[in-house]
Amino acid sequence: MATGDQNRSAVITEDAPAGVVVREGEYGASLTTVEPGGAEFIALHERHGRPIQLFWTWTSPNLEFATVFVGVLAVAAFGLSFWQSVLAIVIGTGVGAITQGILSARGPSHGVPQMVLSRLGFGYWGNVLPAGLNAITAGIGWFAVNSVSGTFALNTLTHWPKPLCLLIIVVVQVVVAFFGHNIVQLFERYAFPVLAVIFVIATIVILSKSSPGAPSHGGGSGGFLLATGAAFGYAVGWNPYAADYTRYFPPETSRKAIALWSGLGLFLSCVVLEIAGAASATITGVGAALGDPTGAFTGHLPTVLADLTLLAIALGAIAANVLNIYSGALSFTAMGIKLPLALRRAIVALVFGVIGFILALTGLHDAGTKYENFLLIIAYWIAPWLAVVFCDQYLRRRTPLSDIEVMLFDRRHTNWAGPVSMLVGMGLSIWLFSNQTEYVGVVPSHVPGVGDLTFEVGFVITAVIYLTWHAITDRRPAAVARA
Repeated sequence: MATGDQNRSAVITEDAPAGVVVREGEYGASLTTVEPGGAEFIALHERHGRPIQLFWTWTSPNLEFATVFVGVLAVAAFGLSFWQSVLAIVIGTGVGAITQGILSARGPSHGVPQMVLSRLGFGYWGNVLPAGLNAITAGIGWFAVNSVSGTFALNTLTHWPKPLCLLIIVVVQVVVAFFGHNIVQLFERYAFPVLAVIFVIATIVILSKSSPGAPSHGGGSGGFLLATGAAFGYAVGWNPYAADYTRYFPPETSRKAIALWSGLGLFLSCVVLEIAGAASATITGVGAALGDPTGAFTGHLPTVLADLTLLAIALGAIAANVLNIYSGALSFTAMGIKLPLALRRAIVALVFGVIGFILALTGLHDAGTKYENFLLIIAYWIAPWLAVVFCDQYLRRRTPLSDIEVMLFDRRHTNWAGPVSMLVGMGLSIWLFSNQTEYVGVVPSHVPGVGDLTFEVGFVITAVIYLTWHAITDRRPAAVARA
């Protein structure tokens, strides 16, 4: 039988061993049905899709101005030259894209969202830490960031009041996300060619007018590390969603193909638009780039192309937030909170939508500084989370799949090494190396040129603690919790 009160309505089938919670209802590839259930196992007869669809799943949401602004920050805020910015962008994005591919490849074999898989390294209730952080980051933080960029674009294009533009963006996002996985995938697929054509043309025009040989503004090694951290923070922000969009694939789907299309879509879209952002900042100068980033970017384009780009920015913001709301809701339910299955996504989408709407209104001013801090904070917590996930995956490499599936839904499964090592890794690395406007750590406050090494140090500290914990206690996490 299924474990726990929340599983009373779930149905266990021949697709999964006893103890695994299988998603209720019939869904398949339907486009007219609201996706039933929440963060449960996807039955084998419901599986569908091909790896190539991941390319537009992870390209479309990055074809928006929040991506462009990462490149703008590298030049205008962190003081780098164009080519220094390009290198930082490629390195930071490349690492995030590689981890995205690795995590995505696990979806078909386990059939559950990414934050349910996270229970392996954190335990059922210890997983409230990363799942809760991701629900806030995705459903509220990114929701606000992308809503702001979409609002700026729609306001510049139509001259309608910003609150009205924001309301339009938010409503469309919530409606698409509410219908679930299949509509989300369909939206990203058809948004892709529109966004790709417009942004590629805009990027070519921006690059042709840019000054790539312009000198840096004293960013140095510190600015380079900050820019790398911001690019990494943007790309890795998608990592906690990775398996959410591969769990519907049949188990025999090629893991290499999944990793390739996921990582490639994320890498290409982020690198191209962030480079375009860096290029635009060499044209306008620091003040204009940070004061009116959307207007500064489109101001270099012919009128028709500028208007199309503004429209694409608004559409891209919606494409990004559709994933943020959907995956934020999955993370919320992965915390083990009991809600009626049919109402989970509706309730979460509406609650997150209201909170994100309010935050987005406050973020319409001084957006540049808030965004810079937000990107770094994302990197601060996701890097230690990745350390736990990858170390745990290594230690469980010989654990039978059926044992792992049962463990994911066993409320008695504990692994306190995960939350403890993550908290210690985050705490120490932030205290020592954080370098943002809200808090400057011990090291950069004394040596400003060191930049920000928080996510790198946090990953290493967390990994060392997690592996040492299990080595000392001899509690190999491959052991399955027993009744």
